[in-house]
Amino acid sequence: MVRIHDWKRPRNRIYPPKPKVGIRAAKPNEIWHIDTSIVRLLDGRRAYLHAIIDNFSRRILTWCVGGTFEPAVSATLLQQAAKGLLTDSVPQVYMDSGVENTNSAVSALVESGTLRRILAQVDVLFSNSMIEAWWRMLKHQWLYLNELDSVETVRKLVAFYVEQHNTHVPHSAFKGWQTPDEMYFSKGAAVPEQLKSARNFARQARRESNLAQRCNTCQPETQIVPIDPKKTDTT
Repeated sequence: MVRIHDWKRPRNRIYPPKPKVGIRAAKPNEIWHIDTSIVRLLDGRRAYLHAIIDNFSRRILTWCVGGTFEPAVSATLLQQAAKGLLTDSVPQVYMDSGVENTNSAVSALVESGTLRRILAQVDVLFSNSMIEAWWRMLKHQWLYLNELDSVETVRKLVAFYVEQHNTHVPHSAFKGWQTPDEMYFSKGAAVPEQLKSARNFARQARRESNLAQRCNTCQPETQIVPIDPKKTDTT
């Protein structure tokens, strides 16, 4: 009947609106993200990567690389990250519902009031995308460019990348292009003004350098005196 009468059956799917900007913290240690990732080595073994990232500053607070999957590592990393917290600071920690995040050790930290556990896509609609995006950068921009022959090699590579990420590489999430350490320790307030001054100085220096350059077109014309052939000595 559909073919005979050429009936139209529209199948318009209604998609829920997706947030363009995810959850954002207003200060350091307000929201953390913890996750575990896996890297396969050349011989087929696996290296397990664990890390905690601060939502506000994008700073990697603690990390660990192991050759086996240890669920207790998450509780250890959370304890290390919580050592420098103020007494009234209770971070919200976004994590997935894996066994490394729902075990008794992590639950003990939650019950003690050290942190609040929020299961991504369970307690909230948000995913744990911030730490997952950092895993993607770590792997594709650094780890996969090297020979991953052992867990120790992966550990050294991750240590170098974390140090560069935290202290040297400006993050595009900040308008002034501060580093995660500068944002986390509140040392990056003067960075935008410093960059502006350096940019103006570079522009002025480039302008003066360009004006100092001379080419044949800009050189004053030299008057050419014609030679009289009658006065030329032909002897």
